[in-house]
Amino acid sequence: MFPLRDDRPTYTPPIVTTLIVVTCVIVFLYQFSLDGFSANHFVARYAIVPARFNPVTLVTSMFMHAGWMHIIGNMLFLWAFGKSLEDAMGHLKFLGFYMLCGIAAGIVHVFFNFYSRTPTLGASGAIAGVMGAYLLKFPRAYMHTLVFIFVFVTTTDIPAWIFVVFWFVTQLFSGIGSIAQTQVSDGGTAWFAHIGGFVAGMILVTMMGTRNRYVRRLDNRW
Repeated sequence: MFPLRDDRPTYTPPIVTTLIVVTCVIVFLYQFSLDGFSANHFVARYAIVPARFNPVTLVTSMFMHAGWMHIIGNMLFLWAFGKSLEDAMGHLKFLGFYMLCGIAAGIVHVFFNFYSRTPTLGASGAIAGVMGAYLLKFPRAYMHTLVFIFVFVTTTDIPAWIFVVFWFVTQLFSGIGSIAQTQVSDGGTAWFAHIGGFVAGMILVTMMGTRNRYVRRLDNRW
């Protein structure tokens, strides 16, 4: 399932969400243009490598992606969930929120994979934070979703809270299962970064709040 858009009315253009998407695409296209050696050096320098942790990579890794499906999936999720949250929080506050979620996700990943030498990159942790905040702020929203059923493709409207809770539960169980992995089998998805970003998003949006008109609206409440 891939989220396409929600049914929330917005009142301001998604400037920050758009800029994040554009930045990620530009960085990815630059990565894609590099030869094999240069690409590996770029990833080794700017992605998170827990065993030789550099705090700067908590930020730089958020704008890097490992392949076409990685960036397409992440940008679809960011676009679908980010627009309404940016509208609710305001542009600058949303930007700070997004960056803090990504940093928190990276820290959690390093904590659970302290000796790993596998580079970790992608916007997934920050986007997980956006989804966690969205769950709190827009529990009654519906998400227009692209669904694959064997060889058929269709779209349907799914309650956003069901979509987000299902996603989080899969991340949680995958993260718990990954604890048993060894250094040799390390790699793949940074499950704990997703979980950490999601929880950070719920905490941060509660602390940072939204603009007054969203606090008053009844459709934000259960």
